[in-house]
Amino acid sequence: MAKINFGGVEEEVVTRDEFSLEKAREVLKDETVAVIGYGVQGPAQAMNMRDNGINVIVGQRKGTSNWDKAIADGWVPGKTLFEVEEAVEKGTVIQYLLSDAGQRSQWPKIVEHLNEGDMLYFSHGFSVTFKDDTGVIPPPHVDVALVAPKGSGTSVRRNFLSGSGINASFAVHQDFTGKAKERAIALGIAIGAGYLFKTDFKNEVYSDLTGERGVLIGALSGVMEAQYLTLRKHGHSPSEAFNETVEELTQSLIRLVGENGMDYMYANCSTTAQRGALDWHPRFRDAVLPVFEDLYESVVSGNEARITLEANGQPDYRAKLEVELAAIRDSEMWRAGAAVRSLRPENWGKK
Repeated sequence: MAKINFGGVEEEVVTRDEFSLEKAREVLKDETVAVIGYGVQGPAQAMNMRDNGINVIVGQRKGTSNWDKAIADGWVPGKTLFEVEEAVEKGTVIQYLLSDAGQRSQWPKIVEHLNEGDMLYFSHGFSVTFKDDTGVIPPPHVDVALVAPKGSGTSVRRNFLSGSGINASFAVHQDFTGKAKERAIALGIAIGAGYLFKTDFKNEVYSDLTGERGVLIGALSGVMEAQYLTLRKHGHSPSEAFNETVEELTQSLIRLVGENGMDYMYANCSTTAQRGALDWHPRFRDAVLPVFEDLYESVVSGNEARITLEANGQPDYRAKLEVELAAIRDSEMWRAGAAVRSLRPENWGKK
C-alpha cells in the first residue's frame, strides 16, 4: 500500500499501479462472484467485472423489472442470471448489493446458503453496523468485507468506460480464510476503482450517511432552493435565478474544483467573486456547523438508520417516493432547470 499525505495526515492507499488488474484476475481466478441485486450498484459493478474478465453471475428475483434489465444487459437466464438463492449457492463471493431495507428482508434466505470460505461482500457498512435493527449478523465461517465506491452506480459505470475509475473505500470485518484483505482489494480493482483507501464498517456508514444527507445531496439541494427562492422573491426571473444558482455551479465552477481544488476555482473567478466568496464563506460555515453536528449525532445513534428502514420497508414506499420526487420535479425551480438544460448546445434540436 502506498503512503499518501492527505492534508498533513499520512494514509495508506492502494492504487492500480501497485495492485494491477492482472493481479486481481489472478487472485479471483477460481472465484464465482454472485452479484445479488440489480438495482443501483449491481449493474455497474457486475458489468465492470465482466468486462475485466472476472467470472460473474447475477442473482435477481424473476419477473421484476430489474430481471428484465439484467437480460437487456446481456446476462443469460440459467447461465449467468439466476434466482437469488441459487446465485448465492453458486457463488464464492456474494456481493450483497440489495437496498438496505432489502438486505434486512432477504437476509434469512441469504445466510442459509453461505458456504464455508465464501466472502460476503457489501458496498455499504449499514446492515452490519446497525445489526440490531437489520438482523444481518454474518456467520463465523465466511469472510466479510466491503468495497464502497464513492459515487452512484451510474458514475461507477460511466467512469469505468471512460477509463478514469472512481475512488472507493475498503474494509475487512471478518477474516475467516486469511485472504479477506487480498480478495477485497482484488474486487475493488476489478470493479474499476481509481484507488482504494482503508476504512471500517462503522466509519464507512457514518461518513456515508452524513455525506448523503449533507453536502452531497440534502444540504446541496436545500441551499440551492434557499438561494433560488431569495432571488425570485426579489424579482429575478426563473431563468436568471436558476442560472445563478445551479447552472453556473454544475456547468462551470464545480468542474474547476474537481480539476485542481477550491483555491483553483477561486483563482479562476473574477476579483469581485473572490472577495465576496471569501468574506461570506465563514458565515455559511458557522451557520451550518451546528446542523452537521446534529446530523452526525443522529447517524451515530442509529436514528437515521431506523428512519430509513421504517420508510423503505413500507409496501407503498415507491409510490410515496414518486410523490415526493414529483414535488421537486414540478416545482418552479426545477421546471426552470429543465428549460435551461434544453437550451444547452448539445440538446439543440432534441424534443
